[in-house]
Amino acid sequence: MKIQESAENYLETILMLGHTKPHVRSIDIANELDFSKPSVSVAMKNLRQNGYIQVDGNGYITLTDAGRKIAETMYERHTMLSSWLVYLGVDQKTAVEDACRMEHVLSADSFEAIKRHITSCQELSPDMYVAQ
Repeated sequence: MKIQESAENYLETILMLGHTKPHVRSIDIANELDFSKPSVSVAMKNLRQNGYIQVDGNGYITLTDAGRKIAETMYERHTMLSSWLVYLGVDQKTAVEDACRMEHVLSADSFEAIKRHITSCQELSPDMYVAQ
């Protein structure tokens, strides 16, 4: 199922925040993305209704299996693409911004082809790709 880019960004943000925080709340997402609390609240309601997240009685947000799969896909794309762009000579800030846009529009086939290329180049030159 194809979901909107904004939903993918929210799911990826929840995943990333979960790496550094014991619990993720709407306010954490709002602060991270610099969005208003009401906007995040509406998005969380939609993600919950579509089965991508669960929210417990304390307001703690967790990814469902479906949400985690999407979040991990976006995170892998983001980290690989941004690292690759930096390796190609793009400054870090631009690479991260461009990767954020690219990760949503690339087909699975195109991303897998890029991933294979990077992996094969890594075997020849181990310094080529260093995860950010």
